Amino acid sequence: MGIADLDDYPWDQVEPLRERAHRHPGGLCDLSIGSPVDPTPRIVRDALVEATDAHAYPTTAGTPALREAIASWYARRRGVEGLTAEHVLPTIGSKELVALLPLLLGVGRGDVVVHPRAAYPTYEVGARVVDATPVAADDPDEWPEGTRLVWVNSPGNPDGRVLGVDELRAVVERARAIGAVVASDECYAELGWEGPWRDERVPSILDPRVAGESRSGLLSVYSLSKQSNLAGYRAAFVAGCRTLVAALLRHRKHLGLMPPAPVQHAMAVALGDDAHVDEQRERYRARRDVLKPALEAAGFRIDRSEAGLYLWATEGRSAWESMERLADLGILAGPGVFYGPHFPQHVRISLTATDARIAEAASRLRAGA
Repeated sequence: MGIADLDDYPWDQVEPLRERAHRHPGGLCDLSIGSPVDPTPRIVRDALVEATDAHAYPTTAGTPALREAIASWYARRRGVEGLTAEHVLPTIGSKELVALLPLLLGVGRGDVVVHPRAAYPTYEVGARVVDATPVAADDPDEWPEGTRLVWVNSPGNPDGRVLGVDELRAVVERARAIGAVVASDECYAELGWEGPWRDERVPSILDPRVAGESRSGLLSVYSLSKQSNLAGYRAAFVAGCRTLVAALLRHRKHLGLMPPAPVQHAMAVALGDDAHVDEQRERYRARRDVLKPALEAAGFRIDRSEAGLYLWATEGRSAWESMERLADLGILAGPGVFYGPHFPQHVRISLTATDARIAEAASRLRAGA
């Protein structure tokens, strides 16, 4: 199977419901796609302008300033010390890395790529592009022999599940026992809401409490799209095992996967400024505090969702029925079936709408309860 054999893009199925929601007298409250709506921080925009005289080709490896900023950020915000330029690599957003990682690691036919049961669809897409076998499994004991790559996602998209240190350590131990690489998608790590994650740092796969004394076989994937409102910049990076990063760099050079030079400069500036991240997190916290009780009042149960950018909700019936009910209120969500066959009664509700639209959605939910 190759890329030409993939199904149509799933979100096309939602367009009739989008049109239905648009017809609401109060207009559309789009809570479907997690695309930021808040301004890109001024400090980052200014940095982009400063670097627009980008007449030379950028480097695939990233500028020394960017690589140092990534390593420093991991130490300061994730508790991962000791990373150097050899451990980090910028990417053109995180989705391209997720889709291409099996190819870049030499995974192919006969190999297994494991991903979560509630999963960002691109994990499976990347496996199918190289004709590997995708397997949805959360329990490390269920990972089959022949597994070459394991994706974990914490906090999870769509379900907001956080894997603690003990759970991540079990992932690492099992992966090393069967000779698999672990790629940990950690793009929502700054957005902890409930339980210990309200006050504690969400652990990284590279955390020494998880990885032990070696980062061998481990990769952490991160994006600035959400915490810095840089989705349009395509600003992300991968860090971890020096040997794997070197292989990724070599292969990415051949493919010409070079983040634009102005974006690299803006990324370095964004990674060095924590104030705007804290401010953005509080915006999302406030929106969640408005939306979650309104959904519960309307008869939805919120599962997991202790961190991240979404509420994973169910009212105990088909996701498409819930989608229709919400569309009649002028609200567009994401059906759980887009994230695997295991959650046919869930919908994903995004916090990425303006304060006004979140408040309007909450009002409609309460009025329609």
